[in-house]
Amino acid sequence: MIELIQGDITKLEVDAIVNAANRSLLGGGGVDGAIHRAAGRALLEECKSLNGCNTGEAKITAGYKLPAGHIIHTVGPVWHDGSGNEDSLLKSCYLNSLRLAKENNLKTIAFPNISTGVYHFPKTRAAKIAIDTAMEFLAANDFPGKVYFVCFDEENYNLYQDLLDA
Repeated sequence: MIELIQGDITKLEVDAIVNAANRSLLGGGGVDGAIHRAAGRALLEECKSLNGCNTGEAKITAGYKLPAGHIIHTVGPVWHDGSGNEDSLLKSCYLNSLRLAKENNLKTIAFPNISTGVYHFPKTRAAKIAIDTAMEFLAANDFPGKVYFVCFDEENYNLYQDLLDA
């Protein structure tokens, strides 16, 4: 039900990929910029109509030029020191994305490492939240049937592998 991949999330043929977006949903750096570039200009036009997204929430769009049918955009928390409800907000990113997948009968969903880049969320802590939240959701729901965690870099891949093997 959970699979770990090291690679480029924009290349996956799944029902939905998750975009670690900023609040405007209008593109940015990291995975957000890569998804917007790969999906094409039509994604930006649809995102303009969504009026942004609050931290911890999620919104869905078409996948456009991506092999994925949909993009679920979620805004992760910026890490400060852990006292700003960051853990709960990150968990909400995963839960709300999984709920959107379920509501749209999507069987496969792929997540990047939300908030661990320029938002500086501690990587091991973020990976544990991601895995625990997905496992809890999958145990209680039929959709999605499969969750992929897609790590662009070897460091995150090894963190996820260690947690999944534990």
